[in-house]
Amino acid sequence: MKTSPLFTIIFEDENIVAVNKASGISVGGDRWDESQERLDRLVAQAAALPAAAKIFIVHRIDRETSGLVVFAKNEVTHRELSLAFEGRDVKKRYIAIVHGRPSWQETACDLPLVPNGNKQHQTIIDKYQGKKSLTHFKLLGSAGNLSVLESLPETGRTHQIRVHAAALGFPVVCDLLYGKDKPVLLSAIKKNWRGDLLEEKPLLARLGLHAAELSLPSQTLCAPLPRDMAALIKQMEKCGLGKFGD
Repeated sequence: MKTSPLFTIIFEDENIVAVNKASGISVGGDRWDESQERLDRLVAQAAALPAAAKIFIVHRIDRETSGLVVFAKNEVTHRELSLAFEGRDVKKRYIAIVHGRPSWQETACDLPLVPNGNKQHQTIIDKYQGKKSLTHFKLLGSAGNLSVLESLPETGRTHQIRVHAAALGFPVVCDLLYGKDKPVLLSAIKKNWRGDLLEEKPLLARLGLHAAELSLPSQTLCAPLPRDMAALIKQMEKCGLGKFGD
């Protein structure tokens, strides 16, 4: 298994390379800032490719989101996978840590979404011009004023899970665009916490969203939670007095 500070290759064959991406790096280029480091170029350098071959971007996840990204190694596979994503034949599973405690165990949000075209690539709800969007949510557990949700998007709009979760009243933690960008502290979830607020270090200081699983037509790929999210969920389990659902 090949690793770097920004990604880990979790599967590779003659047609695809799948990586577990760290938060903070874009899958491809950013038209607002071409100087930024990009995942596709780094993966192309690390993957087993013939001379002069290239990596093809099949799909994207947000720069701030960690988790599974799949690249194609040839045009035929790129076309096949792109059609599978467009036809919604690929099932996606995300884990999100959100503010609030839902009263429901499962729910769905189908608010139509459209990009507003600004530099932050923000997406807005627009019932007149927005595109059909659907996300299923399942509550895995809560502690303090935080919860862990399983998110299953049926469509693939930009920032879809983040916007839908916020619209339901449960924004993803550390989300500068759609919620609160403040880091998550242990004092926020542990009752009778007696530490020093001025010295407390955050448990999570980046977007609490992870692309955990992709079910492709040929196989299912899984990416383990990054260390920071896993540690926060472990603390939440301790404070919630029980192991959260899978």
